[in-house]
Amino acid sequence: MSEITFHDLSGMAEFRAAEDLQRSVWGAGDQPDPADLMMVVQGLGGLVGGAFAGDVLMGYVFGLPSCDPAVQHSHRLAVLPEARGLGLGARLKFYQRDWCLARGISTVQWTYDPLRPINAALNIHHLGAQSGRYLVDYYGAMEGINRGIASDRVLVDWALDTEAVAARALGKTGLTVAGEVLPLALPQDLDALLAQDMAAASALRMQLRMALQERMAQGQRIVGYDKQSRCYRLA
Repeated sequence: MSEITFHDLSGMAEFRAAEDLQRSVWGAGDQPDPADLMMVVQGLGGLVGGAFAGDVLMGYVFGLPSCDPAVQHSHRLAVLPEARGLGLGARLKFYQRDWCLARGISTVQWTYDPLRPINAALNIHHLGAQSGRYLVDYYGAMEGINRGIASDRVLVDWALDTEAVAARALGKTGLTVAGEVLPLALPQDLDALLAQDMAAASALRMQLRMALQERMAQGQRIVGYDKQSRCYRLA
């Protein structure tokens, strides 16, 4: 594979490649963000950044301006299946961090499915984001890889200029995070569980929903994620 480079998307061919990439990642039936919409949002102050191997788009991140000029909403992050394992998700997020800090943006927010361990590992463990808000069935019924299960999400806050996030941007790993362990392990592979036992996946969704809602109602936040036990830490 060619050396990976990062830059903002430019020209409709690259935006159409980002639209196609979404279909590859989220599956049939999921509605991708249109190429022309991404181009317009970029022109209005948003971010559409890509990871390229030569001229081939391998992953991208799409961020929207918010009503607070110091906050960007990160709407999508996707990496082609064949490019997974290269750390492109984290590298795209740190590209986003540099882009935002250069423009006076100090916080990025986004939603993710708290039942997916790969997302928890990236967002909480590797990036150092935190969450104190649980969103029940946020997108309603979905298609593609999310079909058949309630679309619960957590909203994360990524404070870009903290010491912990800066250390992660420099590649420091194994950072100790204090907090109480939530004794509920995420599935090893949510997609496999959905394919094999939808009832079990839905039951686990409800268990995690109740557990996180209860803790967050008490003022606790997700502050860490242990990849080995697949459990969250809250404080």
